[in-house]
Amino acid sequence: MDDASVARALGALSQVHRLKAFRALVVAGHDGLTPGVLAERLGITPATMSFHLKELLQAELVSQTRDGRNLVYRASFERMNGLLAFLSANCCEGRPCELAAPPCDC
Repeated sequence: MDDASVARALGALSQVHRLKAFRALVVAGHDGLTPGVLAERLGITPATMSFHLKELLQAELVSQTRDGRNLVYRASFERMNGLLAFLSANCCEGRPCELAAPPCDC
C-alpha cells in the first residue's frame, strides 16, 4: 500500500459509524451484510448507512455484490491486512516487538 491509499483508508475509518460498520462486516465474515441489516444493528437510518458504506467502498475497505434485489457488503480482509502490515512494517526498528501485555484470563 502507498501513503495515499493508507490515508484514504484511515480517513474512512476515522468516523464512528463507518468504524462500527466496518467492524460489523469483519465479524460477519465472508457472508457479509446488507445495508438494511447494518443500519438496524447500528441504530442509524438506511440513508446514512448508504452514505457511510459508499465512503468505505471508495477507500476499498469493503466490497459490494448484488444478491437478487439486495446489495451485500463484505469487509476486504486483504485490504485490512495490508493496512495493518503497512502500519506495523517498521515497528520496533525492524526487531521483534516484545510487548508487556498481561495474560488473558479468557
